[in-house]
Amino acid sequence: MAKPNVQAVIRPLRPDDEAAWRPLWSAYLEFYNSGVTDAVYRSSFDRMTDPSVTDYNGLVAEVDGEIVGITHYIYHLHGWRVEKVCYLQDLFVAPQARGMGVAQSLIEAVYAAADAAGCPSVYWMTQEDNATARRLYDRIATLTPFIKYQRRSA
Repeated sequence: MAKPNVQAVIRPLRPDDEAAWRPLWSAYLEFYNSGVTDAVYRSSFDRMTDPSVTDYNGLVAEVDGEIVGITHYIYHLHGWRVEKVCYLQDLFVAPQARGMGVAQSLIEAVYAAADAAGCPSVYWMTQEDNATARRLYDRIATLTPFIKYQRRSA
């Protein structure tokens, strides 16, 4: 049975959110069989909560005062556009809050932030076999035919 949609409060990541943010980002990284050093946790969180950094941002979703979802997004220049574009880099919702509309609310908040910043193009990537997330993405975005390549490690 599907969970009902809830009204999540979406707001910018704040310096006092680290204790709730870190386990969610850790779980996201673990989902993708990845991890980062403590220095990366610290620098990423510090950049997203530093008001002077405007190209790297974080949002959280709260339900009943508990942070249950996060997203990180980056504005960057693009060679095919005059305006910047927005890359939605990370999106994660805690298992207990899945199926309640939290992920869609976070994505829509990134859309709104990008529009306000003059960046109408928002894009992201996911693994091909991430069927659960892709059901949402197929409803609210357009699948592109691009395949990602990455430099091999030295």
